[in-house]
Amino acid sequence: MKTHKGAKKRFNITSTGKLQRTHGMKSHFRRRKAPRVKRLFDRMTDVHAVDEQRVRRMLPNGLK
Repeated sequence: MKTHKGAKKRFNITSTGKLQRTHGMKSHFRRRKAPRVKRLFDRMTDVHAVDEQRVRRMLPNGLK
């Protein structure tokens, strides 16, 4: 089964096997957002448990 190329660019798998994603809303209307909010959006966050199975199906071989 092939890896979904869009998912490969958007998700990371940690060494413990957890899935992480980037935040949205990082590039549009950035001037009106507070600096603290912009810093928070730069960090990675965990994929929600509801979406985890769907993302893992798109990344059958992990991120290689």
